[in-house]
Amino acid sequence: MPDAVHTRDAVETAARIRAGEVSAREVLEAAIQRAEEVDRRIGAIVTPTFDRARSEVERGLAPDAPLAGVPTLVKDLDDVAGVPTGFGSRAFRGYVPTATSPAVTQFLASGVISLGKSAAPEFGLTATTEPVGRPPTRNPWNQRHTVGGSSGGAAAAVAAGIVPIAYATDGGGSIRIPASCCGLVGLKPSRGRFVELPNMRGLPVKLAVHNVVTRSVRDTAAQMAAAERYASSPDHLPPIGHVQGGATRQLRVAVVTDSPTGVAVDAEVVQATEDVAKRLEHLGHRIEAISSPVDAAFEDDFLMYWALLALGVRAIGRQLIGRGFDAAQLDPWTSGLAASLRARAHLVPGAIARLRRFAGQYAAMFAEFDVLLCPTLATPPPPLGHLSVELPYDVHLDRVRQFVSFTPVQNIAGAPAVSVPAAVSSDGLPIGVQLAGVVGDDRTMLELAFDLEAAIGWEHPVAPR
Repeated sequence: MPDAVHTRDAVETAARIRAGEVSAREVLEAAIQRAEEVDRRIGAIVTPTFDRARSEVERGLAPDAPLAGVPTLVKDLDDVAGVPTGFGSRAFRGYVPTATSPAVTQFLASGVISLGKSAAPEFGLTATTEPVGRPPTRNPWNQRHTVGGSSGGAAAAVAAGIVPIAYATDGGGSIRIPASCCGLVGLKPSRGRFVELPNMRGLPVKLAVHNVVTRSVRDTAAQMAAAERYASSPDHLPPIGHVQGGATRQLRVAVVTDSPTGVAVDAEVVQATEDVAKRLEHLGHRIEAISSPVDAAFEDDFLMYWALLALGVRAIGRQLIGRGFDAAQLDPWTSGLAASLRARAHLVPGAIARLRRFAGQYAAMFAEFDVLLCPTLATPPPPLGHLSVELPYDVHLDRVRQFVSFTPVQNIAGAPAVSVPAAVSSDGLPIGVQLAGVVGDDRTMLELAFDLEAAIGWEHPVAPR
């Protein structure tokens, strides 16, 4: 079964296993073979657990799990009992958790079988997967370019056909950024939709949530339905259910092509966004172009809070592994980001207060429309090294700003947003666009993604090698 994982999505793979057309062991071995052939070039997997996966399959699949037997990976920022968690960092080597993260448990409840841990930058704090101390994760579309971050290893593995679906997290765009870079579907769910990530407990603004990156909309919808069955959504969020098709009502879609931070947006990215707007209009939706509704001061507040998270890495390290944690081994970007806060620490309470109020301001934006359409990223994926964490702090910061400006908005608002493949650049690299909605309206994001998948057609479900 050489193509069991390479060319098929998770829903079809699970259906074939249930029908007895192929065994879960055959699917697993095909995925392992693909990993051994491909991953030495792209560096998506940091800790393979192939034998552990074989043992899990031998013990038998969960009978009612919708994606039983489908191979996957877990991002190396979250714990799997007995498997090292490296956090993409030299400073955390030697940490082996004894319990699996509740968020990972929710993900695995769909029946997927993990082949190991996928690569991420240090603590997910930047938009590329090039951590110090190990080779970079390379984009399967062009191995000289970034795969994005922070769920870079997950996206690379899915785009390369190692697995059809992979666990990912998103604190500032970390599902949507690599999805855009790799021509994938990446949906950041509403805050509170799924089990809370352990590292969000107690924070004044809870940025990060978990979900998946996939090659098909139906895989994302199936996983979200499975996660909802495992732990139902809280009362303030309407249930999603199992979405299996497009929108059935006319929607008011606001289109933004200028960056909230004022950076220049690549002409091909703008064109891709406008082309998607035309497709949505052809599907019967009302389209209106607007200027970015986000205040320019938002970026500065977000960066201060992001720096506060970087400062907290040291405390987390000491808590997890005690004297074994070596803060001197943190990446230059992490250390520089934390240091940037020292002179501005007195401004942090005001920034947090404004960020906490932003959810209400974001909701008010939707008084006149239902969906916000914008680029996922301001440019196609840049070459490796352009976003290196070993660059001087100010250089790295400026380059990240030029690349990522659209995605953090929904993290602060707690709102759903999905990046879908929209075009391929003149250099042959994927360009994604983002659809965003109000808190709780995850279902509409999936429905519009289904519509665009049918209208555009993902011509390259697996990246060319």
